[in-house]
Parts: sequence; C-alpha cells; structure tokens
Amino acid sequence: MNVVSLLPSATEMMYAVGVEPVGVSHECDFPPQAREKPSVTSTRVSGEGDSATINEEVAEARQEGGIYGVDAELLDELEPDVILTQAVCDVCAVSDDAVRHAVEAIDSSPRLVSLHSHTVDGVLDDILTVGEAVGRDEEAREAVDNLRGRLDGVRERTASLSAERTVVLDWLDPPMVAGHWVPELVETAGGEYPLASAGDESTPREWEEVRDAAPETVVAAPCGFGLAQAVRNFDEVADRDGWGELPAVKRGRAYAADGHNYFNRPGPRLVDTAEILACILHPDEFGAPPSDAVARPMRVR
Repeated sequence: MNVVSLLPSATEMMYAVGVEPVGVSHECDFPPQAREKPSVTSTRVSGEGDSATINEEVAEARQEGGIYGVDAELLDELEPDVILTQAVCDVCAVSDDAVRHAVEAIDSSPRLVSLHSHTVDGVLDDILTVGEAVGRDEEAREAVDNLRGRLDGVRERTASLSAERTVVLDWLDPPMVAGHWVPELVETAGGEYPLASAGDESTPREWEEVRDAAPETVVAAPCGFGLAQAVRNFDEVADRDGWGELPAVKRGRAYAADGHNYFNRPGPRLVDTAEILACILHPDEFGAPPSDAVARPMRVR
C-alpha cells in the first residue's frame, strides 16, 4: 500500500503503527527518517522572523493563491493508494480542498483520509483511523492504549496537587490563547485553564484578557516555532503593558516552549506535551522540564 501523508502529525501516527509513507509534506520532520521521503508540498511562507512578519507573509500568500502548493506531478509518480490530509487549519497545513484539486490531476484514485480533531480523545481516535486506513488496526489500538495509560499516569500524580492557573499562547502578535487539545493537556498536567475549554478554536485575544486572568504560569508556544525561535521572539509578549505584574512573571514561571514539535502538533507526542506541562506546573513532583523543549527567557529570570 502506497500512503502519502501531507500532515506532520499523521506521519507520526503512521510510524507509530509501523508503516512508512512513500511521500510526505515539506514539514514532516519526525521521526528523522521522515525527512528522507519525497516532499509533495511546498509553502510560500518562510516561517522566519517574528509573529507580525509571518502574519503579513500569510496574508500575502493568501492573496496570491494560497499558502501551500501540492506537486501533482510527483504525487502522480508515487501512485498513492491512500492520502492523509487535514481539515483543522488551512494556515498550519495544506487544506483538504487543495489536496482534492491535486488528486483530480493524477491517474490513480487514492482514498482521501482527512483528520480534523480538536480534542485529545479526537486525536487518539485519529490514530485508530490511520491504523484502519493503512491496514494496521491492532497496532493502532496498542499504540492508543499505551498513550492513554501515560495520560492516566499523569492525571493520577496530579490529582491531589494544587491546580496552577495557566495560559498557553500559540501566537504572540496578536496574542492568541491556545485552544483545541491544549486545555485538556493543561488540566491533565495539574493546571487550571481559565481562557478556553477543550475543543475551542485558538483565537486572538486582547492582551487585557490575558492580563486579567492573572496566570500563575505562562507558556509561549507559538504555532510552528521551535524552541529557539520562541525564545528569540519572546519579547513580543514580554514587552506588553503589565507583563511584569503577572503572577507568573513575579514567580519566574513564564516559559518559551517548542510549539512546532509538541503543543501545536496533534499526534502521538501530545502525550509528551502533557508530561512536559506536568514538569512546568509541578517541578517538585515531576522534575524540571526537558531543556530541549522548554526554556525560561532572560525576561523572567
């Protein structure tokens, strides 16, 4: 079976159930061997610079015909039986519609499997969907059982701990409070998440809303930013009025985090994200968060 994955999280799901894709998106980078596969997509947005600059690039790309392109010629050569795509966010990855348009130009007639989950349970169900699509139902069930067991383990250890009032930002300018699966991950990790509920879309907020929530912990994990880029652009939020008065800042509990690999990617490593959050919120219980995923910028030391 030839499977093309146009979504980094779906690629991770494939490897989790023991199947390698024949083609991937330009953003599929984990596990490392995924980088060796032919890339079927491209983007008009560099992804470099600060949040405001990237916002401008996204707006320009949309005016010029779309953020992402699909190489229909390469797709045709790969002769896919199944294509994994998404319908969650047309800024984060190639859209369902763009994929359907490309498929109309190739000879094969692949099955399109579109993932569109906004909650932790939905993401775990997507692993089962991918397993069914690639003929690995049993392996998918085993993977999901393992991931649920790890989540249950975190919940059990945080159940008796004091909940930390937490805000996770998945964009900095404008400030955007992370929704989708993030509220559940925070609560699993022993936090209280006052500005969004499970399944809510991530939406821009007035800075005053974030400030008035008086978070005891702030995590800046901008969508698509690795840890180094999140640290470089941390002042986009730290320069805002009242930053120094936030309880999180006074306590030295404001962090930059790797959104690209963890917080923003709805795949198996969301469970890693829950464990990382547990380290952030309750270091006495779980130990310090991993240094390759989380850092405290100079503005909060």
